[in-house]
Amino acid sequence: MALSRLQTSLFPEVTFPKIKIIAENGLQPVNKMMVTVTKPIEIAIKKVPHLTAVRSVTSRGSCEISAFLDWNADVDLAQQQIQSRIDEIRSDLPPGFSLTIEKMNPSVLPVMGYTLQSNGRSDIEMNMIANYTVKPFLSQVSGVSEIRNIGGRTKEYWVELNAQKMSSLGLTPDQIANVLNQSNFILSNGYINNYKRLYLSVTNAGITNKSDLGNIVVRNDGKRVILLSDLANVAVHEKTEYIRVNANGKSALLIAVLKQPNANLIQVSDEVEKKVKELNNLLPKGVSLKPYYVQSDFVNDSIHSVTESLLIGLLLAIIVAVIFLRSLKASVVILLTIPVTVALSILAIYACGYTFNIMTLGAIAAAIGLIIDDAIVVVEQIHRTHEENPGIETKALLPQSIRYLFPAMVGSSLSTIVIFIPFMLMSGVAGAYFHILTNTMIITLISSFFVTWLILPVLYLVFSWHKKKSIDGKEIHLVHKTYKWVSFFTRHWWISIAFMIALIVSSVIVFPRLETGFLPEMGRLDHSRLSFPPGTSLDETDRMLREVEKIILKVPEVEAYSRRTGTEMGFFITEPNRGDYLIQLKKNRTRSTDEVINDIREKVESTQPALKVDFGQVIMDMLGDLMTSVQPIEVKVYGSDQTVLKQLAAQIAEVVEKVPGTADVFNGITIAGPSLSVQPDYTKLAQYGITPANLQSQLRTQLEGNIVGTILEKEQQTSIRMLYPESKTASVERVRQLPIFLPSGKLIPLNELAYVSLRQGDAEIVRENLESMFAVKARLNGRDLGSVIHDIKDSVGMHVRLPSGYHIEYGGTYADQQQSFRELLFILIAACLLVFAVILFLFRKIRVALLILVIAMLGVSGSYLALYLTHTPLNVGSYTGLVMIVGIIGENAIFTYLQFSESLKTISADEAIAYAISTRLRPKLMTALGAIIALLPLALGIGTGAQMHQPLAIAVIGGFIVALPLLLIVLPSLLHVLFRNAKAEQ
Repeated sequence: MALSRLQTSLFPEVTFPKIKIIAENGLQPVNKMMVTVTKPIEIAIKKVPHLTAVRSVTSRGSCEISAFLDWNADVDLAQQQIQSRIDEIRSDLPPGFSLTIEKMNPSVLPVMGYTLQSNGRSDIEMNMIANYTVKPFLSQVSGVSEIRNIGGRTKEYWVELNAQKMSSLGLTPDQIANVLNQSNFILSNGYINNYKRLYLSVTNAGITNKSDLGNIVVRNDGKRVILLSDLANVAVHEKTEYIRVNANGKSALLIAVLKQPNANLIQVSDEVEKKVKELNNLLPKGVSLKPYYVQSDFVNDSIHSVTESLLIGLLLAIIVAVIFLRSLKASVVILLTIPVTVALSILAIYACGYTFNIMTLGAIAAAIGLIIDDAIVVVEQIHRTHEENPGIETKALLPQSIRYLFPAMVGSSLSTIVIFIPFMLMSGVAGAYFHILTNTMIITLISSFFVTWLILPVLYLVFSWHKKKSIDGKEIHLVHKTYKWVSFFTRHWWISIAFMIALIVSSVIVFPRLETGFLPEMGRLDHSRLSFPPGTSLDETDRMLREVEKIILKVPEVEAYSRRTGTEMGFFITEPNRGDYLIQLKKNRTRSTDEVINDIREKVESTQPALKVDFGQVIMDMLGDLMTSVQPIEVKVYGSDQTVLKQLAAQIAEVVEKVPGTADVFNGITIAGPSLSVQPDYTKLAQYGITPANLQSQLRTQLEGNIVGTILEKEQQTSIRMLYPESKTASVERVRQLPIFLPSGKLIPLNELAYVSLRQGDAEIVRENLESMFAVKARLNGRDLGSVIHDIKDSVGMHVRLPSGYHIEYGGTYADQQQSFRELLFILIAACLLVFAVILFLFRKIRVALLILVIAMLGVSGSYLALYLTHTPLNVGSYTGLVMIVGIIGENAIFTYLQFSESLKTISADEAIAYAISTRLRPKLMTALGAIIALLPLALGIGTGAQMHQPLAIAVIGGFIVALPLLLIVLPSLLHVLFRNAKAEQ
């Protein structure tokens, strides 16, 4: 029941402490936009509590401001406070500017994407189908917050003026606009009270179709009636939009599905898919909806692969139990204990309000080894007690076995639980996600303790239908053989000391050579951002990208793709020469995602040298969009002079590009397209009786057209645009000769009223905490983050000379990594101290607690070696594995010392050591092999989503391998050194 009600999503529902503000104000120049909009908003929101940083990007006519908050801040309250602060200064901001404020969480990004395709239908028809059929139909699904249409064309009525006819009749564009405004309205005249009834009087002068629009009377002088159709051509056209959308080689309209923050991803996806099937039957013939991105497929695949890993690992662990115990009953009990523990864990996860996601699933999968450990220890103790006391019934032996183990069970469970408590101190995105993972592990381990303590003995009793046979000669021989083997190492304790020194030396040598990263990468969706030189027209951009698509379609691993030009997937300012691709790769393929990306990158760069590309994986890019930077490498240079900053950014980019392991290097300089500046001659304007506003209005009519009204059609308002037939073909030279109407209706060239000049595009202005900054960004290619940043720092320090007042910082994923590593080091130290405290509380001997702690910490060297040999980076996931190993080795050492201390009451120290190791040999081998085998599918990265937890699994397996000699050889040797003078307490 709890499992069916658990919310399912890709990641935990975390609201990132980031609020993004996008302000637009026409096409204002960058410098003016900075002074009039960006700076006032930056200063205003700096007053909001819990604000840690402000970053802004100012472009032509728009600015994008990101407010970063403390992770403990109430983001909803902060959003309201930001809105309130901006409202306080709204009167100081330019009139007519628009503002959008969004808090950033995974729900602002689409969870499903469909393409609406047809054969033969116009873009206007497709847009109307999307808006008035698809959008309302899919919006009915519970849990859907928004259906967003991308692409298509909007219908408009164009009034294409004939300038010569207007001039001959003495009419100006303003007069025609006034006529349209005064002719197209629906207004109330007031109420009429007649015969006890109240009537509303309405004047309906609204235009309902193209014919009505053409028949509007522009002038009636008593001699002649002039209609709008006499002066202009009235026709239906597509609205000019600077967006192009393509899917699988065909022009298409994209339908993006966004879910509500707390909605169940799987349920929403299933319901949407059902609706799409119904909708495909209702759509006009030849029109269809086809998916190009379904996030739930990845989640389902991840759940399926992790579940398979659990089952495979569980099956192999049971085989290990059968081999060692040679008891079907004991193996069946272990087999039943694990699903009971998992079920209890899921119930607790549901009660805590967590969702079923890649982190909770991974936590359960990673904890399976510890669950098996708990179950094997208890079952083996019961089984061994039977072997030593074959004549006593199971019912009598069970309480004795559990009573004997209970102190060690409590201590060992605490040692593996307390190591996760310091993770609550971890901050940032890693902390947000790994809090969920570690909390789930705590829940799972607590569940495991109660199941092995209370339920496992009951299961063992249920399956005890026959008496145990007595111990045979082979087992007695094994005990004596083990006794001699252990005695050898206790007598030659210097071997253990040498082994410990070897582990310490290996750690010292290996640790600096480890590859380092931040979060493990995952996914089979390639996301690439692209841009052409500033000023490249949309048609030219589209033409070149169709050449790129020919390359993409030839890659055998590509299953489907979609392309947006002039817009991007996410919440950004996007110029017409920029866009992105979303490429879905096939599940079954021979090459990895990175290899496919490199192949596409090389082919695109060789055939389209003007195109700048930035390849990544969509899931990691989605997280990057929610944080500070999508790219893992970010070199930020700060200063006051934009010209100097550009030069420094270009130098740094050149240096970064030469560092091996970097790709898609971007110098941080984004240039808007060139502009045509029209500077009015105020003397001439006054001479001809024209105002600057009237001049600008006429120019807009000449080039883009002015909206002069709307027509109500069905459920939409269709705009009426007044323009000239040649508006879309105007050249730079022709603009200087554009005819401008005088108040008398006569025409005069623009160059007699204004100065027209061509200007190069301005660079976007990027600021962080009110200081100008350029960020050089790059991707990784075949190398780890830590070594690449080390080389970049050396190269930048050697080749880039910074003027006084300028400085460099390294941000992006590297900054997050460094913060997380500092916190994880503290967490590792805190975990060791907590394990020490648990052991000290349990045995009340400082030297014993120190001994076990040293043994546990040496196990980390095995994790280092495993990461080094497998070329797995030390990241947040593998670091978590290091912390786990300390608790796991501490747990096993507790059982050994408990056995030793109990035996020491009746026999000598060396005999007690040999007996403790001999009796604990089988459970140690079983738990180590069982845990390693259970984690092996994750460590091999088998299945979708396994990459997320692969580093953790490898680190834990490496620790387990080294733990065996530490527990079986080093621990008894050191116990011999500590207790060689101890005598039996007979």
